[in-house]
Amino acid sequence: MTSALQAELKQGRPFGTLEEEASVAILRTAAVFGHALAEALKGYGITGTQYNVLRILRGAGKAGLCRNEVGERLIARVPDATRLLDRMVEMGLVSRDRDTPDRRYVTSRITAKGLKLVNELDEPIRSFDRAWFGHLGRAKLQQLLELLAQVRQVEAA
Repeated sequence: MTSALQAELKQGRPFGTLEEEASVAILRTAAVFGHALAEALKGYGITGTQYNVLRILRGAGKAGLCRNEVGERLIARVPDATRLLDRMVEMGLVSRDRDTPDRRYVTSRITAKGLKLVNELDEPIRSFDRAWFGHLGRAKLQQLLELLAQVRQVEAA
């Protein structure tokens, strides 16, 4: 019997194990969702990772965060958070200041322009999320979140 994932991927042979199929299903879902999110953000001139940084820095408030803290909070890790923040400084979305006697410590903060943009994106992103997940209903969404948390626990072990 061909699974929905096999059909979607036009895969003739069945998966070797249910775990393999689950792994591919998560990767496929993340790729499809990520592409749709990138398309939704394209009109605003930012990437999903840049949107994530704006949300992180909005949450940090006036205190801001150092580069390492921003990098640790990202949904998807990036190899060079410094370059990511540098690009966002050039876009006028983030500012970086040396506030301490330790010149190596640079605080990143969201700018007024960045705050305006991330606030403007709140409703479009809520609508996007509702379109993708609203049909599942509250109970299934809670179950999905719990299952995904259990899968991620392997990393912590």
